[in-house]
Amino acid sequence: MDKKLLDILVCPVSGAAVTLADQDTLTRLNARVDAGQARYADDRPVDAPLEAALVTADRHTAYRVDDGIPVMLPERGIDLSSPA
Repeated sequence: MDKKLLDILVCPVSGAAVTLADQDTLTRLNARVDAGQARYADDRPVDAPLEAALVTADRHTAYRVDDGIPVMLPERGIDLSSPA
């Protein structure tokens, strides 16, 4: 993902900075997706694994990146604070 884009993107809910998720975070999140435990902010299940994600500075929310495009919609935030 383009560094300039990462520098200007923020969480649409909290305004917190976001960074690209590391492989460990993606692995844990995708395990939750596979188990049916990952949910979007609008309470819909996350139904497809993530290839990439942006994570807020407080590490509470992730936003998927699909085909290199960040999906930064409030209702599409994924709660990371729930246990796996």
